Amino acid sequence: MLNYQIALTLIPGIGDVTAKKLVAYCGSAEAVFREKKSTLLRIPGIGKASAESVAKHDVLKRAEEEIRFIQKHRIKCLYYLSKEYPARLKNCIDSPVMLYFIGNADLNHPRIISVVGTRKATPYGKLMCEKLITELGDLRPLVLSGLAYGIDTCAHREALRAGLPTTGVLAHGLDRIYPHQNKTLAARMTEQGGLLTDFVSGTNPDRENFPKRNRIIAGLCDALLVVESAISGGALITANIANSYNRDVFAVPGKVGDPFSEGCNFLIKTNKAALAASGDDIKYLMGWDTDKPSGKSRQTKLFRELTPEEEKVFGILRENGNTCIDSIVMSSGFSPTKTASLLLNLEFEGLVQSLPGKVYGLSR
Repeated sequence: MLNYQIALTLIPGIGDVTAKKLVAYCGSAEAVFREKKSTLLRIPGIGKASAESVAKHDVLKRAEEEIRFIQKHRIKCLYYLSKEYPARLKNCIDSPVMLYFIGNADLNHPRIISVVGTRKATPYGKLMCEKLITELGDLRPLVLSGLAYGIDTCAHREALRAGLPTTGVLAHGLDRIYPHQNKTLAARMTEQGGLLTDFVSGTNPDRENFPKRNRIIAGLCDALLVVESAISGGALITANIANSYNRDVFAVPGKVGDPFSEGCNFLIKTNKAALAASGDDIKYLMGWDTDKPSGKSRQTKLFRELTPEEEKVFGILRENGNTCIDSIVMSSGFSPTKTASLLLNLEFEGLVQSLPGKVYGLSR
């Protein structure tokens, strides 16, 4: 089964969205390869070029080679329909069909914050990056970044120093580390976090791979923090992707006219990011500063009999306290749209309250 799942990602011209559509209609990755071209052509949105690409390209041999590499290096394969696949990414339409992971981090960690920024980090940028991660340390978040020079490297190192799990999302296969100067850092991260990619071994860190990598950094987190960025930097691309995924975006303000703060200032000015001058700013807007147990048991009067679905959502909040909507989606198994509708019903009944940062809790 794994060989067909990997092979599906290797078919030229078949992206993640199309691959998922093929699986949905055919029933499995293996079934995609067994379908006739005429049958594939009847699938909505599958044109002649895509059907021919599936029928003609023999990618199973390459998939078998990848499996041998995976087994040798004890790499975890996370197929998008498996239980182990990061739940936050499952809600993103263009999420990878297959992820490759090495390390011990929980990719479904209760709190994940992604940190991005320029490769040419200034002393101010590094100082603010270290300060914010330190101030968030008491929440024990998983710190996600791209293992690049500059802010990425600073974020990973500070997370390790603070004893926090940290994961690097790579724009190439797990057979190499780019930049190679971060090889020692990457080795430490596999012991206190991990390395994640959707590229098979042998994939070079080509320019076009980095924007593709950025969708994982944006989709896997609860909040994205932009520390320093030029007005046209890659961090702004990641911020825009995060906005499209309905993720909370934060930016560190900088000096007016500073080229490496123009991007952050622009995000704040255009309301695409909230200003983050301290860890408390992020905690407050995410509702993470209200997640302290009161130590008192509380009973809430129900004004009407709840439906089984409403009871399930209400029970999640009663058991866990203030919870972000993505975590409620993960725990309930309902779709994001269904979950939002149920929360709204409970809010109308006075049983649930909406808090900053897409967080919900029981009414006081």
